[in-house]
Amino acid sequence: MAYELLSEPVRRYIRDKKWEALRPIQDAAIKAIMRSEGHYILASRTASGKTEAAFLPVLSSVDFREKGVQVLYISPLIALINDQFQRCEALCRYMDVLVTKWHGEANQSGKKRLLADPQGVMLITPESIEAMLVNHPGRAKSLFSNLKFIIIDEIHAFLGTDRGRHLQSLLSRICSLKTGAPVRIVGLSATIGDENFQVAKRFLDNTLPAKVLIDRTAKENHVSLKFSREDAEFSVGFIESLYELTKDKKVLIFPNARGRAEEIAVKLSKTAARRKGHAYYFSHHSSVDKDLREYVENFAKTNERHPFCICCTSTLELGIDIGTVDMVVQIDASNSVASLVQRMGRAGRREGATSELLLYGTHPWAMLQSLACWQLYEEGFMEPIVVTDKPYDLLFHQILSILKETNGISHAALTAQLTANHAFQQIPAATISQLLAFMIQAEYVEVLGRELIVGYEGEKLTNSRDFYSVFFTDRLLKVIHAGNTIGEIPDSVSLAEDVNIYLAAKIWKVKLKDIQAAKILVEPAHDGKKPIFGGEGPAVQPRVRARMLEIVYQDLPTGIMDEKAIAALEELRFELKQAVLTPGNMERPYVAKETGYQYYTFTGSVINRTLMVLLKLADIDSVFDDDKSMFSIADKTWEPAKLWPHLEAQLAVLCGLDLDNLEKLGLSCAFLKWGQYLPPSLQEELIRSALLDIPGTTAFLQQVRFVTC
Repeated sequence: MAYELLSEPVRRYIRDKKWEALRPIQDAAIKAIMRSEGHYILASRTASGKTEAAFLPVLSSVDFREKGVQVLYISPLIALINDQFQRCEALCRYMDVLVTKWHGEANQSGKKRLLADPQGVMLITPESIEAMLVNHPGRAKSLFSNLKFIIIDEIHAFLGTDRGRHLQSLLSRICSLKTGAPVRIVGLSATIGDENFQVAKRFLDNTLPAKVLIDRTAKENHVSLKFSREDAEFSVGFIESLYELTKDKKVLIFPNARGRAEEIAVKLSKTAARRKGHAYYFSHHSSVDKDLREYVENFAKTNERHPFCICCTSTLELGIDIGTVDMVVQIDASNSVASLVQRMGRAGRREGATSELLLYGTHPWAMLQSLACWQLYEEGFMEPIVVTDKPYDLLFHQILSILKETNGISHAALTAQLTANHAFQQIPAATISQLLAFMIQAEYVEVLGRELIVGYEGEKLTNSRDFYSVFFTDRLLKVIHAGNTIGEIPDSVSLAEDVNIYLAAKIWKVKLKDIQAAKILVEPAHDGKKPIFGGEGPAVQPRVRARMLEIVYQDLPTGIMDEKAIAALEELRFELKQAVLTPGNMERPYVAKETGYQYYTFTGSVINRTLMVLLKLADIDSVFDDDKSMFSIADKTWEPAKLWPHLEAQLAVLCGLDLDNLEKLGLSCAFLKWGQYLPPSLQEELIRSALLDIPGTTAFLQQVRFVTC
């Protein structure tokens, strides 16, 4: 029995919590982790007990009398660390084990105590690991040389991302500090689809075999789709409808941008005030001040009596515990099935409760995409994770990081460390040497005797506060009212004095913008001016778009859609359905206009971007709309029989372009924080692999056939 394998303090914790039984994922994880020596991925739905499934067997397996940190918990979010700290500390109190938070917002006393006597459990972000390795390598060795387990929470948030590759490199560097048996890794996720399990296993350090434990127990869901045609701002009618649907519930509302979240929070709050409704309307996103975010999280978690409404972004998509939520509202389509699953999982977290999801479309194409994501979720589909095999930009960053950490290392030793690093195993040693030669020439690296050290230009980068992360962060301006910090918002040209902004579920007028101090002084706005606050979502995967096309030609699931939603989709489908498509034949509709053509590709955003580049390269004027997966050409000469072979011919041209010509097409490595420092040949390769989808576009052009509507 799994329970009997646990240590006595852990069993006492379970008894005191009055658990009636272990959850399925907990039972399986305890048996697997405590009876074997490998890595594990624990995959089960939200609120299924994954965190305890990892910590119960891990804490039972470790002798905490040994020196050094024994268990390292890595999270993508500081807020998640703060949340898990309370749960972990409550459990570890039964074992008299020290738990320490280590991130930029954690108090210094806890860190000093751990450094004086390394022990117990440590909770940290990847960026804080990087900072420690670079600035205090002696501390890292002292803390991690006897490490036994690493737990990676929300591991899906790392897979296929620049930050994930960074973490993968850091794992290799941490594990290399360990003496004796290899460090074991346990990853947790609610949204890794079956097709991504191999990706997740390959992500883990390859010193031990990796296995996946899956709990496929489903939660009962109730979904409804509603529609209200909205323009730039949400109308009074839409807000009134949303208010009626949510006024007596505990609700999370997910628009697809911070500005939209703020707009909805403000307008619902005003509606509630007019209707004498409850006062608990909040916004929650990365621009809201940390203390305000934590207040909202704590209110939701501890409040049992009052309904509330939090308008949020992905900050509440991951596993922060906010207690009981009755309903999740998705405004317009989530950009992925995985995101929809995460958001939907926030509701109905009580055992046996139903997860209530409202998909509220504000234009027909968003409604179509919402329905497609829902249907794919019901079929068990999850987007395949695309992994970059040759992250040259990360390699550049980690070379500087290792040189800073070691304060000098031989060329041979550095190359050996990089080729052994799990993140760079697909990069040949010759390419590493090529990059090092370039970095020496450009003074990022200096040769000092027999060693390589950080060069003059490299010092400028490594001494920056931004060095510890591999992703861009917006230039943020602190928003202040009456001496109190309200939050931070990204700078932009439109952000100027006398404009109104949304923030923290209120409307503010900018009184002073000080770029040097990175501050904005505001006061409450009462002039009725339209506020600003932008944002956009990630790319849409081809399977989602293909399902949208299938829905165009299928009967609509009327049982879950209101009349307005049905009417909106019927209107959208009317013209497209005139094209008679053969199922499974890669056929797509197009509309012949008096002056040109409209081509509906129904493919992924990255392939659409590649097609747009090919059109530009061919000097064909076009207008692209990725939301509709459609582009227009105002030229009758470019009929399908002529256009598509011509674009296919441009692919070969695109693959041969140098960096200067790629930049003339609007393609550069500026979107990659460290890619812009690479030699031109590696920048060219990164652009083609990260910004474009050459193989996918090639297959699309070779297979597609367009049928007129």
